[in-house]
Amino acid sequence: MTKDKNQYINRELSWLQFNARVLQEAEDESVPLIERFRFLGIFSNNLDEFFKVRYATVKRIDEAGKGGKSELGIRAAELLELITQVVIKQQAHSLVILNAIQKELEKENIFIINEDQVDEEQKQFIKEYFLQKISPALVTIILNDNVELPLLKDSEAYLAVKMALTSGTKQFALIEISRAMDRFVVLPEKEGKSYIMIVDDLIRYCLDDIFNIFSYDSISANMIKITRDGELDFDSDLSKSFIEKISDSVKDREIGDPVRFVYDKTIDDDTLDYLMAKMGINSKDSVIPGGRYHNRRDYMGFPSLGRTDLLYKKIEPLRIKGLSLESSIFNTISTKDFLLHTPYQSFSYVVKFLREAALDPQVKTIRITIYRLAQISHIASSLINAAKNGKKVTVVIELRARFDEQANIDYAEQMQDEGVEMLFGVVGLKVHSKMCVIEREEANGIKRYGFVSTGNFNESTAKIYTDFTLFTANQKILKDINKVFSFFHTNYRIHRYKHIITSPHYSKSKLFALIDNEIENKKMGRPAYIKLKLNSISSYKMVDKLYEASRAGVKIQMIVRGICCLVPGVPGMSENIEVISIIDKFLEHTRLYIFGNNDDPKVYISSADWMTRNIENRVEVSCPIYQDDIKNELLEVFDICWSDNVKARRIDQSQSNQYKTDHNTKVRAQFALYEYYNDKLKA
Repeated sequence: MTKDKNQYINRELSWLQFNARVLQEAEDESVPLIERFRFLGIFSNNLDEFFKVRYATVKRIDEAGKGGKSELGIRAAELLELITQVVIKQQAHSLVILNAIQKELEKENIFIINEDQVDEEQKQFIKEYFLQKISPALVTIILNDNVELPLLKDSEAYLAVKMALTSGTKQFALIEISRAMDRFVVLPEKEGKSYIMIVDDLIRYCLDDIFNIFSYDSISANMIKITRDGELDFDSDLSKSFIEKISDSVKDREIGDPVRFVYDKTIDDDTLDYLMAKMGINSKDSVIPGGRYHNRRDYMGFPSLGRTDLLYKKIEPLRIKGLSLESSIFNTISTKDFLLHTPYQSFSYVVKFLREAALDPQVKTIRITIYRLAQISHIASSLINAAKNGKKVTVVIELRARFDEQANIDYAEQMQDEGVEMLFGVVGLKVHSKMCVIEREEANGIKRYGFVSTGNFNESTAKIYTDFTLFTANQKILKDINKVFSFFHTNYRIHRYKHIITSPHYSKSKLFALIDNEIENKKMGRPAYIKLKLNSISSYKMVDKLYEASRAGVKIQMIVRGICCLVPGVPGMSENIEVISIIDKFLEHTRLYIFGNNDDPKVYISSADWMTRNIENRVEVSCPIYQDDIKNELLEVFDICWSDNVKARRIDQSQSNQYKTDHNTKVRAQFALYEYYNDKLKA
């Protein structure tokens, strides 16, 4: 097939459409009000990371003079301009949504006030709060033509202050608003009404207290924010350990090149020109006019004020039928496998597994991969506990988990100090697989137990990310997983695997073989289909292979949360492919591959998306599901997600994020799945 410009959707533009779906949740009036605020925060936080990583990468390509068309499908300079145009529109729309939410909150007697709306009763509280909590932590920088501007921190919020001095001159200053400050100040309630002030506005109210040594006729303050290139650059100093190089790179990120500058569009022209000149902002940076308040990621932590009626109802994680938290997990899974599906079911099973391994005298070794840990991690404490009990504990920790590098470094050092053997992955490959295997001495010799997951072993994200974890004592699968750990020790040896699919050595060829099998079945007149649930698909090789299957008549259903470079529904190319995306209360993180196999489905759960980095540049594991009841459960879970007609959007050539609607009974997959598991318990 001849390639043309309509064969793929550009990765960056597709990601922006994913973030538009997040913004749709903020706009959706059926979403509880405070949750809508929090989706605005997620939208903004996503955008910050996008500019730090993806925009910065495109900018690097452009500055290297490469053009970028072969890597991006479009000239880098053109793509930078397109991104900026899309983001400006999205930012403007997000401000409209913000204003609408605030008006709805006022109907609920919740008022977000600014410095011009403070009444006499609130004045004393604000002044006292400022003196006690804000003033001691403020960093105020007086700007001078003869003094170089101090380095502005990545994604920190600053108030750009302009004073018209009585002498007839101007004085500029910057106020750094520390992340350590509470972003929302809850004022005393009055007559059943709640009042909240954003800390920036509280500071604006107290500008005279900050600048009282100056004599001025007027003073104004507008917010600005700079986003810096978030890529880690490693030095080649051979005397440094890997952990030292990562640590130094994380520090260097704070002085990365600027890639985005956002400013309050009401700022005076002379203030804006002065600041941009001082910061060296140029035409290749994304300069975006915004609203009064830029760090809208802070809305992720908007106070609930006790108003549970304006929040999603919290669910109580369910137990897994037949698997008790009050008896030995090893004894139970020695006879059959069990599947955990968070957050519908309790993550406590993972912690229980490791706690039991730490205490069980028969357990001799524990091996586990770690990508992102919770701030306070029961996983880490269980592994330390095991080491203290004389187990040989090996932890493969990924120090390059983006924006969690420092947290992982801190935990790595802590575990190392406690006697845990730490491995820092493989040179040139991120370790993204999610797996654990223990060896237990039993009457008939050493027996392995373990688990394989689609998600991070993180108690915090397990409450909001959907993920599968398979608990198993299947010795064939665990023998393969043990080989992966051997690869971490001696990564010049490439192992053969009989059951699991691993990146970077085998994923592409194995997945191609599974797709080819469906193509062959279709040609032979046998049932043939493919069902995929992914976070993202951007590998053109994988996209092309799915196009080949579509042209052969194989029906393909895909649920893709984020980036989708595949263009579905195009005659002669992808008419047999349908794609939907679900954005809802929880973040869809499960990765599930289903291949029809002549009505004897082959089913895998995986840590890998179908992106080039996951297929070719990371250590990933896709685990087969052999047990019939779990296989059937996963088939049913996929079908429930596919039938969503409330929160599912269709992904198509238009990239318009139209909701998938029909006239059948309404199905909201995430709510339906909770009921599905609840019904299983009662059966």
